[in-house]
Amino acid sequence: MTAELLIENVSLEFPLYHGNARSLKKTVLNSVTGRMANDARARVSVQALRDISFHLKAGDRLGLVGGNGAGKTTLLRILAGIYEPQAGHLRIEGSLNALLDPNLGMNLELSGRENITLRGLYHGLDPAGIRKLADDVAAFADLGDFLDLPVRIYSSGMVVRLGFALATAIRPQVLLMDEWFLAGDANFLEKARARLEDMVRGAEILVLSTHMPAVIHEWCSRVIWLDHGRIRADGAPDAVMGEYLSAPR
Repeated sequence: MTAELLIENVSLEFPLYHGNARSLKKTVLNSVTGRMANDARARVSVQALRDISFHLKAGDRLGLVGGNGAGKTTLLRILAGIYEPQAGHLRIEGSLNALLDPNLGMNLELSGRENITLRGLYHGLDPAGIRKLADDVAAFADLGDFLDLPVRIYSSGMVVRLGFALATAIRPQVLLMDEWFLAGDANFLEKARARLEDMVRGAEILVLSTHMPAVIHEWCSRVIWLDHGRIRADGAPDAVMGEYLSAPR
């Protein structure tokens, strides 16, 4: 099966349940963002994404840029199935992996090895495949005997190493990645870069959210600029990044 990703007119709102939500709306409704409104149930809501549409085929490398709160991570979470859009249509063909948070999908009460087994079962691996996965993660994370202890006693750096090793051990056709996934110890990131670049090269489709122009120019063949939940520009990296970087903040 060849990978393909289609998103059509997708929108998402988050209702505000705070007791002062209505007075909050009254205060900021006329701000330049224009992202607060009433949803179908008359609740005050924030319009996180509005009318997002694009189509990706095998070989496409899409970078998402925009300021904080523009909707980049929200869009990645919709593509990953974490959020369900309230309007529009989404279709993804091919296996998918989302590198959004090193801790995503881990049970801190279980051991590192038990988390590896659960990840293998989630991806439909047979016992031989799970053993191969465990060997790969153990070698890369280099946790030694800690692999058989509960993750809740790990240091933050150990959790990142296990999470990164788990997330990058299974190679997908469609790869979603948030640059926050790369946060962590500098020495570990140097070790991880080659593994991550190999994963990016192996994916048929890449969707990457980043603030770093160098990453966009190195890894992406297309860029979408999100602004207040809408697509402001969509096209070649040089053209879109030139427009984005020269825009007043």
